[in-house]
Amino acid sequence: MSTSLADARSAELYRRALEVLPGGVNSPVRAMGAIGRSPIFVERGEGAELIDVDGNRFVDYVCSWGPLVHGHAHPEVLDAVAKAAAKGTSFGAPTAAEVELATEVARRFDGVEMLRMTSSGTEATMTAVRLARAATGRERLLKFAGAYHGHLDPLLAAAGSGLATQAPPSSPGVPAAVVADTVVVPWNDPDALRAAVEESTGGHELAAIVAEPLPANMGLVPPREGFLELLREQADESGALLILDEVISGFRVARGGAQELTGVRGDLTILGKILGGGLPAAAVAGPADLMRLLAPAGEVYQAGTLSGNPLAVAAGLATLSLLDEPAYLRLAALTEQLADGLRAAAAAAGRAVQIVSATGLLTVFFSERPVLCFDDARACDLDAHAAWCRELLSRGVYPPPSQFEAWFPSLVHAPEHIERTLAAAAAAFAELPS
Repeated sequence: MSTSLADARSAELYRRALEVLPGGVNSPVRAMGAIGRSPIFVERGEGAELIDVDGNRFVDYVCSWGPLVHGHAHPEVLDAVAKAAAKGTSFGAPTAAEVELATEVARRFDGVEMLRMTSSGTEATMTAVRLARAATGRERLLKFAGAYHGHLDPLLAAAGSGLATQAPPSSPGVPAAVVADTVVVPWNDPDALRAAVEESTGGHELAAIVAEPLPANMGLVPPREGFLELLREQADESGALLILDEVISGFRVARGGAQELTGVRGDLTILGKILGGGLPAAAVAGPADLMRLLAPAGEVYQAGTLSGNPLAVAAGLATLSLLDEPAYLRLAALTEQLADGLRAAAAAAGRAVQIVSATGLLTVFFSERPVLCFDDARACDLDAHAAWCRELLSRGVYPPPSQFEAWFPSLVHAPEHIERTLAAAAAAFAELPS
């Protein structure tokens, strides 16, 4: 793992962290092992920038892995959190703000009438799966290779995101009997999807089809034309529920998430990241008839001491209040400016890459051909990507330290940030061996 004098305090903190934290981090991808260096320890964030403990300043495209669509330490979000904290940090009792946030989500997402908050996307997915199994009386799940839906046992099969970065075949500690009820299908493969549904006893054993409508955990790999419509069709014909994981895309790509853009609705929707405005919050959402199966309205049990935490709810409400139609237009334009500039920089350096983008999301795949599925993503030149990321970091740009993650441009990435990024990217491409 490379270090330098400019990383001295980060290196010392990492040495100490290795003694008290597994792998020196609290989430695997932060270790930066996939790009061949030790992690950078952050001191603070300012707008579109991170400042590490050594005083190095970076243009940040991780943005806490998506929640910070308004950048770091936005004054309106900080003010909302401070006002909420002054009244108390947690009550274990209902608050008016929880009702307000649920109402706002229902206004933004068609087909959502109720939501149940959790503290993480993993918890929300676990609740959605339990709810689908209870509603259908079935147990089998269908998911897609390269999709990461949190670290719950039944969906840690051929998962993307940090699991892809670490590259284990599966996670030890997950019972074989648990994943035996999980069917894994290649993304963007209609024939494989139809066959998998049919093989599940004509689809009548499937409780749910679980998918990201805009996958971003193997890098950004949009659905091919008609594929989401096929998911909806196969769910309807088999009697399974369609669970759409919008933890990343929800509120980022559009007011009503990817479902607004595609017109394909899920029976249940998983939300997170922007929902909490940078604080721990997530939710499962859907129509009232399904959601009322949850206790105490129904018999499907789910609970959480910090669910609907007043600080997270305040941050989420403040964040959503700033996301109007002009904000999405600005974010879309900024993302495309960045994508176009990266394409030009790669072309000038004679580097074959695939740059895929959507509003507020982007991935630079080191591949000579389009990336349509997890196998395509894994076939990318991971060594070249790692070297490019190291060069970017040395030039003050902080990319996601994995080929299997998306970049997260924010509304506070100003023209000068884009210019700095593109200059660094061009120099980094030029440094790569041919």
